Amino acid sequence: MRRATVFAAAFTLALTTAGVAEAAPANHGHAQRVCSAAPAGFAACNAWINTDSVAAAAATPSGLGPADLLAAYNLGSLAGSAGAGRTIAIVDANDDPTAFADVNVYRAQYGIPALASCTPWSVDASTTPCFAKSDQNGGTSYPRKDGGWAQEISLDVDMASAICPKCNILLVEASTASMANLGTAVNTAVRLGAEVVSNSYGGGEYSGETTDEGRYFNHPGVAITVSSGDSGYGVEFPAASRYVTAVGGTSLKRASTARGWTETAWSGAGSGCSAYVAKPSWQADGGCGRRTVADVSAVADPATGVAVYDSTAYQGRSGWMVFGGTSVAAPVVGSVYALGGVSGVSGANTVYSHTSSLYDVSGGSNGSCGGSYLCTAVTGYDGPTGLGTPNGAGAF
Repeated sequence: MRRATVFAAAFTLALTTAGVAEAAPANHGHAQRVCSAAPAGFAACNAWINTDSVAAAAATPSGLGPADLLAAYNLGSLAGSAGAGRTIAIVDANDDPTAFADVNVYRAQYGIPALASCTPWSVDASTTPCFAKSDQNGGTSYPRKDGGWAQEISLDVDMASAICPKCNILLVEASTASMANLGTAVNTAVRLGAEVVSNSYGGGEYSGETTDEGRYFNHPGVAITVSSGDSGYGVEFPAASRYVTAVGGTSLKRASTARGWTETAWSGAGSGCSAYVAKPSWQADGGCGRRTVADVSAVADPATGVAVYDSTAYQGRSGWMVFGGTSVAAPVVGSVYALGGVSGVSGANTVYSHTSSLYDVSGGSNGSCGGSYLCTAVTGYDGPTGLGTPNGAGAF
């Protein structure tokens, strides 16, 4: 049981560059971004809702369910036994008041045993899988409700349930979507015992991120996954951190192949070369002198999206919906880390030394970068999909 002693207080972020996260490209089909673009010093959630799924609203699920995801990523033999006693933390901003009830609706729909309720400080001591919720400081003074972030939270906890049904889930809610508050929530998640911390948000890069990555994301032995972004080619923080696994996105479809599935790069997945962060020792691509995003990937295209249940109404929508975005991919990969055991993890080092345990993804692009691998999925490493997608948990 891990109980880190580090506690980081929120601080006023000093930025030398201003800017707003890019607007999303127009080629996402019938889909809509859940969260508004983020101003400098803040992050936006990286979830997209498939608007075609909303009309049928809510009585029954559509989209990919747990059995589909486990089959696509060769995880079925692990999900029934692995992950017990491990804690996946979900870090998001603002409050989802129905998160616990909603995740158990999702689990019941798919025959997954319900999560018990536990407290943030006892989550690792639970003898059965449990759910706990904390504010960014480890207490119960939850922030204000936000319907968009509530959809993001439901997406994240449902994906953790789908991939690692025996894992505990710890939801840590930041007071606002500022990088400082979200980073404080990450530190709190680690302090409370999480072995995996999933982050489905990001914002524009800024010069101070090289300090902030050490302040908030440098937790050796803890797998920290971050969505790469949903605005196509371009880099977000904290995906650019050396201390995280940056998770890109794919379009996942059934196929008449031995695997039964095929993947190409999703056009919205973030990728590229960081403007500020040094290249980690485990990354060796030659077209970028600094940190390259992404490392690995998973399904993110809202057109091939996942079923999610959320009862906190937002823009008139509640119930069963279909979501995409690299917000799907980050908790999927985080949960694979939990299945794999989170052994010897420092950033994304283990996936670079176990590429045979990944499905390579080639085909598709997320923008224009002169035909480079930084925006085009090619055989081997590329920006939009990284080294590929999980083929079992051997790389994690």
